[in-house]
Amino acid sequence: MKTYIPKADEIVKTWYVVDLDGAVLGRAAGKVAEVLRGKNKTQFTPHLDTGDFVIAVNASKLKVSGTKADDKFYYHYSGYPGGLRARNFKDMMAKDAAEVFRKAVKGMLPKNRLGRQLIKKLHVYADAAHMHQAQQPQEMKLS
Repeated sequence: MKTYIPKADEIVKTWYVVDLDGAVLGRAAGKVAEVLRGKNKTQFTPHLDTGDFVIAVNASKLKVSGTKADDKFYYHYSGYPGGLRARNFKDMMAKDAAEVFRKAVKGMLPKNRLGRQLIKKLHVYADAAHMHQAQQPQEMKLS
């Protein structure tokens, strides 16, 4: 038996839209990362992009459990002495809720060329409006 490797024209990429209203950040990010990677398909191959496109709407309505809203921090270091900046989850959600979800999904993807290619297939919007109606996305349930 030889290992099956899907050809580029055999990989069918579909578009999904997921509503993040009331969803828990980590669980939603894990499900979206799985679809972006293609692990939900039978033709999954670790070194190929077999995943689908995902449109995430209502990112501003994400939740976290416990005291993570105050205790979870996002760090940015400029490279200069004293250049470490930290923001907690609540402040990040107020500034850019879409970036919070994008960072959560990116952390669950491979840290290589493939991961950088996969994250480009994620489109996150803070509210319910998105501009991808022409792709006719299918509804994706998180549970």
